[in-house]
Amino acid sequence: MNTSFGAPKLLTFVLSREHGLAAGVAISSWVVLQYMGMGVMRARKEFHVEYPKLYANESDVNGKKFNCIQRGHQNTLEVYPEFLLMLGLGSIKYPLVSSIGGTIWLLGRIVFFQGYSSGQPEKRRYGSFAYFGLFTMMGCAIKSIYDLIRA
Repeated sequence: MNTSFGAPKLLTFVLSREHGLAAGVAISSWVVLQYMGMGVMRARKEFHVEYPKLYANESDVNGKKFNCIQRGHQNTLEVYPEFLLMLGLGSIKYPLVSSIGGTIWLLGRIVFFQGYSSGQPEKRRYGSFAYFGLFTMMGCAIKSIYDLIRA
C-alpha cells in the first residue's frame, strides 16, 4: 500500500439519468414533509392547540391524539438529515439503488405518520419497513465513500 501523500487526486464523474431519479426522490421528500406538516396544522385547528405550544396537555380531551400527530411529523424531521445524507452520498456511485432505498424510506415514513396519527402510537410500527430503505442507502453511501477513497 502506498502511504506517501502527494498532490490530491481529482475525481470526475458524469451525472446519469439515474442521478435525476435521486434528485427526484429528494424533491419528493419535501412533498412528504409538507403533507405531514399540513396534518399537524389541521390538527392544531381541530384540537385548538395554539402556537407556540409544541404539544397539547395530556389532560386535554384530544391531547394524546394531537401529540401523536405532532410526534409523527417531528420524528420524521429528526431523522430527515440522515436520510438526505445517505441518499446524497449513496447516489454518487449507486444512484438507482439509492433512489429505490429513498423511495422505500419515504413510503415507510408516510405509513409511520399515518399509524402514529391514529392516536394509537403502537401503529407507527407499521412503517418500520422504512429501515430497509435507510440501510440500503447507508450501504450505498459506505460503498461510495470506500470507492472514492480507493480511487
